[in-house]
Amino acid sequence: MTIATRSLVGAMVLLASTSAFGQDMAAQPGAADVGLDAPRQILFVGNSYFYYNDSLHNHTNRMVGEGEGIDDLAYRSITISGGSLDMHPFAHYLTPDAVGYEEPFDAVILQGHSAAANSESRSARFRDAVVAADALIDESGAQTVLYMSHAYGEGHNSHDPEMTANLAALYTEVGAEVDALVIPVGLAFAKAYEERPDLELHMEFDHSHPNLAGSYLAAATTYATLYDASPVGLEYDYFGRLDGETAAFLQQVAADTVAEFQGK
Repeated sequence: MTIATRSLVGAMVLLASTSAFGQDMAAQPGAADVGLDAPRQILFVGNSYFYYNDSLHNHTNRMVGEGEGIDDLAYRSITISGGSLDMHPFAHYLTPDAVGYEEPFDAVILQGHSAAANSESRSARFRDAVVAADALIDESGAQTVLYMSHAYGEGHNSHDPEMTANLAALYTEVGAEVDALVIPVGLAFAKAYEERPDLELHMEFDHSHPNLAGSYLAAATTYATLYDASPVGLEYDYFGRLDGETAAFLQQVAADTVAEFQGK
């Protein structure tokens, strides 16, 4: 990421906090507002952005177990490589015992294709898939949660300095339509790059998938959003694979991003 691109990302984050769009984001609900109360059974549905680096659900599980003292978490992750949400058979996933759980999920987290906001047709496809999935999720008794994915890094052939803002707008709008909690991971990536230009959050070979630091930041943002709790101070560092200074920085970014997004 060049200095120019970092400046653009920083400007977008600043714009989001002061513009009409930022005011819309500030109205985003917290976990309590959508009826989530320390969810124990969660289904993560997405693609390779979830399963890289030992999987988002595993990192989130460990953070929640430490931070909330919950030892009976039941998280399930179902992913399709390169997949979009409309490829997933939600009716099957939500059928009791179909994926190993007899009781309904407390929450279902939806992550769309990374390019979901790159065109009107992709955005419409994402919106339609979320609306259809939400109807089934609601019928099952679970709460829909949207995982706002991060933008491509510089070096990706579809890199666009406006991608963070486009994804944020899409997920915020669709989240409001279906009354879903939104996890602002894309905004957390932008904030981290603004504050630490030296820190890389993308895999260096494709500038798309998260590296370990990126997955850690995503998990911390997910934890902060779902449990209305700060990840700051957690000891979890993926068993020593992430240095303490970086882990502490990413925890703070996650906490700050969620608080700003929810207008706290």
